[in-house]
Amino acid sequence: MSDETFDDLLERALDPAFRLAMTMLNDRTAAEDAVQEAALKAWRHRARFRPGAELRPWFLAIVANECRSARRARWWRVARFPEVWSDRRELRSEDQLDLAAGLERLPYRHLLVLSLYYHLDLPIDEVARVLGCTENAARQRVHRALVALRPAVALEADG
Repeated sequence: MSDETFDDLLERALDPAFRLAMTMLNDRTAAEDAVQEAALKAWRHRARFRPGAELRPWFLAIVANECRSARRARWWRVARFPEVWSDRRELRSEDQLDLAAGLERLPYRHLLVLSLYYHLDLPIDEVARVLGCTENAARQRVHRALVALRPAVALEADG
């Protein structure tokens, strides 16, 4: 693992992990709990981490699994990208409501891939590693998620 310790690598992955958890759970406390639990699991299973591999995709996959478990346990189905994206571009309030409503209707698998690719700005190869698939499969998942989101946003705009 070069000169960096596992702790150093993990610490650099905590911010994107927390942003992913916030997007998936839309609750600060739940997001903090998910990242903390994921960090503990990563530490316990650090021997499984391949030397020379990037830690962030591996850790984000653990965080995504923790978020999935938290959502199942609490029956959560919410995510509000517009609040998180507000520092990137200005959206009209109607657009925010349309996007938020569309995101709330997305299945977990679509919300996860959009979170990784658009919210965390991960390159497609890293998205693929987090999802455990090929780059082409990751591109297809992004495309399918956008296709699934489009009618929900258009329906809100038309309605």
